[in-house]
Amino acid sequence: MAKSQQTYNKIEKEKARQKKREEKLKKKEARKAESKDSQGIQFAYVDQYGNLTDTPPDPSEKIKVDADDIVLGIPKKDDSDIEEVDPIRKGKVSFFDSSKGFGFIIDAENSEKYFCHVSGLIDTIIENDKVQFELERGMKGMNAVRVKKI
Repeated sequence: MAKSQQTYNKIEKEKARQKKREEKLKKKEARKAESKDSQGIQFAYVDQYGNLTDTPPDPSEKIKVDADDIVLGIPKKDDSDIEEVDPIRKGKVSFFDSSKGFGFIIDAENSEKYFCHVSGLIDTIIENDKVQFELERGMKGMNAVRVKKI
């Protein structure tokens, strides 16, 4: 007599799969029956606050909007809106290591420290020199560039 090709484990797995299929089919049938019973909201309206409701909005509360008044994009700036800011700042070199090629400059106006690299220098500088510089955004913050001795 020959042995069966299916092991006990295979039979149990197949039974579990069949059971899952049946449960899934039952859930599907239940959802179908539930959707037929409840009609839900036939029409959805949006009130003045942006909420969905089943009652239509009151026409007396409707606001008339002229299409020409709607601005698409960013309005252009006038020259009068722009403040004239001097890009050149003054400060003092607090630290500079010429062997490594970097240092820090303290701004005279707001006492902020700005990083300075040798590639951004016009003149050679040392510590405690009075300098003028411009700011440029770097990877880790603002950097002093175009640095000159005063």
